[in-house]
Amino acid sequence: MYRRERSVPLKSSSSALYNNLSVLPLRDKPLTYFAAVHGSAVSLASAAADGLSVSHRQLQATEGGLAASASIVTQASWCVLPSRVLLVLTSQKGIQMYESDGSIMVYWHALDVLEPPPGTSSGLVLVFDIPSKGTNITLSEVLEEHRDSITDIASEVGENLGGAADLVTADDSGALCVWRSKEEFSLLTKISAFGWTCSSVKLWNGVIAAGYGNGQIRLYEASSGALRATVSAHARWIYALDLAPLTGKLLSGAEDSYVQIWKLSRSPDTGDIEIEHCHSECVPDTQLCGARFCDPEGNSFAATGYDLSEIVRYGQV
Repeated sequence: MYRRERSVPLKSSSSALYNNLSVLPLRDKPLTYFAAVHGSAVSLASAAADGLSVSHRQLQATEGGLAASASIVTQASWCVLPSRVLLVLTSQKGIQMYESDGSIMVYWHALDVLEPPPGTSSGLVLVFDIPSKGTNITLSEVLEEHRDSITDIASEVGENLGGAADLVTADDSGALCVWRSKEEFSLLTKISAFGWTCSSVKLWNGVIAAGYGNGQIRLYEASSGALRATVSAHARWIYALDLAPLTGKLLSGAEDSYVQIWKLSRSPDTGDIEIEHCHSECVPDTQLCGARFCDPEGNSFAATGYDLSEIVRYGQV
C-alpha cells in the first residue's frame, strides 16, 4: 500500500519528544514544510515532492527575542487558522509564534519558570486571539481543568459541527478534556485517566482517537466521552497519532519502530465507530517519536526517530 521514498535530511537529529514532527503541505507550491525539535533548536526543511530539492532553516529557543540556549524546546507545530498559518514553538521559558516559513517572529509569550518543579507544565491551556495579520496577538483565556502536564491538543473545524465538541486536550496522567469553543470555551466532558499517559490525541467527525503509553489506541465519542473501541496497536509506547481529515485514515507511530495505518468510519446502520487496520510499516532500529500524513487524503506520510538525522517518507503505491 505504501513504499519508502527519498528521505529528507535534517541538520540535527530528533529529540525523544511526543509528536516530534510537524508537516505543512503548501497548496500553492509543490513543496512540503517539515519541522522537528532537537534540544533548544527546531530544524525546518522544505522539500519538493521528489525529495531532490531541500532547503533548511534552524530556529533557536529565545527569550524576548534574545537567544536562550538553556531553554529546551518542547514542541513545534504549524497552527492553520482560517486567515493565516503560524509556526508555534513552546519551550521551558515561553511560547514563540512565527510566520509559516519561520522567517519572522510575530509574538513572544513568557512563561513562569519559577513554579515548582522548574520547567514542568502546570496543566494550563492558554487561548490566544490571533488577528488575520500583524502582531497584535493577545492572551484571551486560560483553561484550568487539567492538573498534570499537557501532552497534546487537537481541534476540528467544520461548518457541520454546530454546538458539538471541537477541541480535546490530553495530559500526562492520561486524562482528556473535551471542549466547545464559542465566545468562550466550555467544558463538555472529562474522560478519566486509567493509569497510562495519553501521549497523542486527534479529533475527527465527532470521534476522539487517543494513543497511550501501553500501546493502546482508544476511541471515544466526543459528545459524551463514552469509550467505543480499544485497540492493542503497538508493543511499546505510542508517540504520535495523525488523522487524514478527508478520508478518516488514522496513523500511529511508536517506540516499537512501527507505523500503523487504520481507517475510521461510522456504521451507516447503527452509527457505531468502526476501525479497520490497513497497513503496517517498520522503520528498522528506530524509536519513532513523530509521524504525520503529508496530505489531507492520507496518501503519503513521514516519520522521525530518536537520534535519526533524517525524515523518512512513504508514498502510496
